[in-house]
Amino acid sequence: MPAPVWPLGAGAVFLAGATLLHFVSPGEPGNYPTCPWLLMTGTFCPGCGTMRAIALTTHGDVLGAISMNPLLALLAPYILWAYIRWIAATVRPPKAPPRPTPVWFLWTLTTVIMVFWVARNLPWFSFLAPGTPLFPGW
Repeated sequence: MPAPVWPLGAGAVFLAGATLLHFVSPGEPGNYPTCPWLLMTGTFCPGCGTMRAIALTTHGDVLGAISMNPLLALLAPYILWAYIRWIAATVRPPKAPPRPTPVWFLWTLTTVIMVFWVARNLPWFSFLAPGTPLFPGW
């Protein structure tokens, strides 16, 4: 199988999922299952609100999407950059082996996700909970 099939296939799966979320709203009860973490613990995981954020993005409501999952909005440029880099590496493979991701970056990313996870469940940072407007007047 040609190397570009994998990143292009992943992109096609993402677009199919985003299309489904555009037409079948995750905001309506009963369309999708409840987050298992939320169901078991009653607290929000770092990914809670991601489906609704993608659905809102497909409808052009960027601020609404950010209010559903601010971490996704923060990481979206990195995810897009990594995806483009993956496609480029499969279309035109580098001559030298790729450099590994720096350990400091992995630790920073893990720390940011863990801090976000804890903070969005504390009463002082309730604005990080899914669906809470970040900018109430907007």
